[in-house]
Amino acid sequence: MTIGKALRRPLRPGYFNATLWIIAVNVLCFAAALVFPRLKAYMALNPALTLSGFVWQPFTYMFAHSDLTHLAVNMLGLFMFGTQVERALGSREFLLYYILTGLLAGLFSLVVYIVTGSWYVMLLGASGALFAVMLAFAVLYPDARVFLWGVLPLRAPVMVLGYTAIEIASQLFSFKTSVAHLTHLAGFGFGWLYIAVRLGVNPAKRLIGRR
Repeated sequence: MTIGKALRRPLRPGYFNATLWIIAVNVLCFAAALVFPRLKAYMALNPALTLSGFVWQPFTYMFAHSDLTHLAVNMLGLFMFGTQVERALGSREFLLYYILTGLLAGLFSLVVYIVTGSWYVMLLGASGALFAVMLAFAVLYPDARVFLWGVLPLRAPVMVLGYTAIEIASQLFSFKTSVAHLTHLAGFGFGWLYIAVRLGVNPAKRLIGRR
């Protein structure tokens, strides 16, 4: 079996509401952190702690959230877009996509923090993986309409490309913000690679080549 065939080897089909399980895990982690406040610090990605032995943090950071609003916004987005992506890909493929893009976004952020000497950053939230899910939604459903703020209709590719442009501008000109724009962009980038390499779909043709 060639490397290309191995990378694109399909997973066993099936549907078991992986999106809802991911949301449930996030909610349970948030509730547990309210009872045990130190749990958030153990789960969030902090370069100094990660390198001192907390090696699970590039994975667990995506299940920790700073406050209820942070949790609610991310879980609402995951429910809206994740359920549709999961139906298109199947639960196992979706779960692999979500976990892998979130993990790689965390590892990429960790490397950047180390290189720039940002040892005490606390990275947490599902946004990196969520950006990858939003990209997948736009690629799989390029003609879908999304109502921004509930009133402004946008085609899914326009929404995703618009958000990406905002994240790039925010990363370049708003270094003091607490929002992890770089992690969002990393999620988008790794999602793009996953779709191109594993699914064999050219995201650019789906996002830009449609009319």
